[in-house]
Amino acid sequence: MLAIDDTGGDGPAVVLLHGLTATRRYVVMGSKSLERSGHRVVAYDARGHGASDPAAPYDYPALADDLIGVLDALGIERAVLAGASMGAHTAVRVALRAPERVAGLVAITPAYLPDEPSDLDRWDRLAAGLRAGGVDGFVEAYGDPGVPEPWSETIITVVRQRLSQHEHPLALADALEQVPRSAPFEAEDDLRGVAAPTVVVADRDAPDPGHPLRVGERWAALIPGARLVVEEPGKSPIAWQGGQLSRVIAALVEEAA
Repeated sequence: MLAIDDTGGDGPAVVLLHGLTATRRYVVMGSKSLERSGHRVVAYDARGHGASDPAAPYDYPALADDLIGVLDALGIERAVLAGASMGAHTAVRVALRAPERVAGLVAITPAYLPDEPSDLDRWDRLAAGLRAGGVDGFVEAYGDPGVPEPWSETIITVVRQRLSQHEHPLALADALEQVPRSAPFEAEDDLRGVAAPTVVVADRDAPDPGHPLRVGERWAALIPGARLVVEEPGKSPIAWQGGQLSRVIAALVEEAA
């Protein structure tokens, strides 16, 4: 069973998809801008995350099935999908597999490309830390974020907040091991098959090295007609600012309509 929020209503549907270790509250960071402007906003905790039940496997085929299942259960034929990191990867998999269900795509801080290095040992250390020591064990395994001040303290605070929201930490540890070993698509050129209007929201590497700017740039270059949005140098990433990110999503909804 997935934990789902649905504002209802007749406005254009937007489905928010969070990243690995996050929950449904960490896409637009609590902003209500989309609801206030008349959009139907759906957000849910991915399997094993937040208040959703454990349900192995934790891979992109299963995550994509869950997304399509949510659309079916809520009677939504087509929606704009706005996903961060793991959520962006899940959304693009559905956009490739079931393009008729996707009115538009907002890919927020994607981190996957087939040839992009993936530090699987680090993900395994995080999983082991979470199993052995809970939130404190995860934070210890996380270590120094490797970013300039003042972002470092903010990141650790948010990591602690996010980790405290999960009802099934052992399932989350399983997801930490399995999701990074799964591929949302097989080849870079698969992204050329995305037919929906798309915005890619990328972060600069200084505050967010885990989501390399080059990956966002490559997604925007490969997806036909995609637009790249990045914060100004030295500014806080757009992905961390719920109100600003909501405006980007709303603009894409209008374009898709």
